[in-house]
Amino acid sequence: MASVTMKDQAGKAAGTVELPDEVFGIEPNLPVVHSVIVNYLSSLRQGTHATKGRSDVSGGGRKPWRQKGTGRARQGSIRAAQWRGGGVAFGPVPHLHVKRSNKKEVKLAMRSVLSGKLADDELVVVDKLSFEAPKTKEAAKVIDALGAKGKRVTLVIPRDSKTVELSFRNLPGVQVVEVGRANAHNLIDNACLIMTADVATRLGEVLR
Repeated sequence: MASVTMKDQAGKAAGTVELPDEVFGIEPNLPVVHSVIVNYLSSLRQGTHATKGRSDVSGGGRKPWRQKGTGRARQGSIRAAQWRGGGVAFGPVPHLHVKRSNKKEVKLAMRSVLSGKLADDELVVVDKLSFEAPKTKEAAKVIDALGAKGKRVTLVIPRDSKTVELSFRNLPGVQVVEVGRANAHNLIDNACLIMTADVATRLGEVLR
């Protein structure tokens, strides 16, 4: 078990939390992390790209001139790809870009990212985050106190933390992620990963 020092909202030490080595202390598997993130980003694509082929362009119903005797190159339609206003040859067509990773790869990628963040001292564990009402100004003070001001931050919060989400979500450079929606991409896509102690414990249980 790795013992990690927690901080409070004021940035002061607030005890320690034990994190399992199986999740936060492994040797990162970079090829699996790369594969899982590429598959995730590919699956986000809409795949609605399209162009009109020669059969989709209006006009060109008859041969523009006879086959022989004009001295010009033979043509079958003014909507062929070489004509201005013609269809596109071999253009993109709508299709899915979904690529899937199996559950073991997804969990290994997340464990690798969390272990790398802890090893690189980019993981900050907070004992708790609480606000009486949504206050972006107070949230900015918390980011500053935790030493993450000016950095790209991912904040992983527990479920049903609406006040915390509303406080942080408008801060520039801060991405708020509910623990159930955490994945390898949003965990690694930052310079500082902040999570509460119960979130860290929850991830340690789920990803073993």
